[in-house]
Order: sequence, then C-alpha cells, then structure tokens
Amino acid sequence: MSSVLVVGATRGLGAALVKEYASNPDTMTYATTRSEATPDGFPDSVKWLSGIDLTNQNVGDNLSNQLKGEKPLDIVIINAGRFMTEDFSESGGPNWNDELTMYTTSSIAPVFIVHRLARDNRLKAGSKVVLVSSEAGSITLRHEKEGGGNYAHHASKAALNMVGKLLSIDLKDKGVVVSIVHPGFMRTEMTRGVGFDKHWDEGGAVTPEVAAKSLAEWAETLDLSKSGEYWAPRGPRDIGMAEMVLGKNLETPLKLPW
Repeated sequence: MSSVLVVGATRGLGAALVKEYASNPDTMTYATTRSEATPDGFPDSVKWLSGIDLTNQNVGDNLSNQLKGEKPLDIVIINAGRFMTEDFSESGGPNWNDELTMYTTSSIAPVFIVHRLARDNRLKAGSKVVLVSSEAGSITLRHEKEGGGNYAHHASKAALNMVGKLLSIDLKDKGVVVSIVHPGFMRTEMTRGVGFDKHWDEGGAVTPEVAAKSLAEWAETLDLSKSGEYWAPRGPRDIGMAEMVLGKNLETPLKLPW
C-alpha cells in the first residue's frame, strides 16, 4: 500500500487532493488540519493529523510526531498557502503582519516540515515531495501589464521555488525527489477572496478537482531527473503571460522559468 501526506488539506486544492487519493483503496492518505477536530465531508479512511499550524515554529515536530510508528511516506504534498492582497497606495499599502503570515506559511514552514520528516526517516529513496507554488513566483513571467502589488504572495512563492531547489540538492543523496509546481489557476475561495473570480472564465480557471487529478498524475511520473525543477503540469493554458514572455507553441507539461 502506498502512502500520501497532504499538508493543508481542508479546502480547495488540498481537500480535492485528499479525496482523489483516498478514492484509491490501495493508498493510505494522511491529511493535516489546523483544527483539533476532524473535518466533515471526507472519506472515513483518511487519517487526520490535527493542530498542524504552518505559522507555528514547531510545525515540523508536531507533524512528524503524529506519524510516529507509521511507514515512510511515498508522496508528500505541501499545499498550504495564504493570499492577502497588497497594493502601493497611501491609504492601503503592504501590511506587516499579513506579509509575515504569507512568507511563513508559503516558504518558511515547508523547510521545517521536510527537514523533520527527513531527519525522522519518514522519507525514503523514491519518496516524492511536491511543493505547491504558483506561476506568480516566476520573476521572468512578471510583466508590467499585470501591474505591481501583491508583494508577499508573489515573493513568498519565488522564495518557495528556491527552497525547493535547495531541498532537492540536500535530499539527492537520499534519493528523494523534490518537485515545485504551478497546479493551475483554480476556482477556489482563495482566488474568489482576492477578487480573481472576475478572471476565472477568461483565464481558464479549473475546479480544484480537475487540478488535483493533474497534480496526482504528475506526481506519479516524477523521478530524480526532474528533482529541483519548476513545472506547470497543466501547461501554459492558464498562465496569462506565458506566450507573451516565452513565445507560442508551448508544451504541456511546461517547464517554468525562475
């Protein structure tokens, strides 16, 4: 039986991933929640790890301790993230606490989670760590047409990309694969909450269920030859600046520029 851990699993893409993996009776699915209670609406076979808060400095310890006695993991997907909008206006502007939350959740906590899992031998040769980033973290793809703002969200994803590259180097000798992915533009409460729902149709946004299936299929194909690389498994279809910056006739999956 294979085993999968989804970090950030109670809604959106994370919830869809949990349900995708749990639909296979040959997969043991672990999932994290910040709450101490088990979320409703999920298969009974899911094993929940509770109280996992990515803004807590002990998140790696808390998570690994709840896996004590379990077999090493085949796939770890770190999906948790936050998106709070920012602009450069005098009346609004960046918010210090919001930025701390976004950076900590997206690019600091994953280091501590993966380090502790590796240290406690919860990763083995052939294990795959998938870091859910975003095309928003690509500096090359940023274009003035899209405007500025949203500093911490975009920059924390760029930082996560570097984290993934460095982790891939540190875990290479262990035979652990690290993949950094843009899972797709999705119709979720997160994108709705920051006003991106107005771009859903034009931008080709898909449901979390569709993105989860694509990501799960991508994870199955991974090996060390792709470790430390940054990819869009669904290709350029929902990346607004892809053709303008990278040209036409782009491939799917699409290797993204840093």
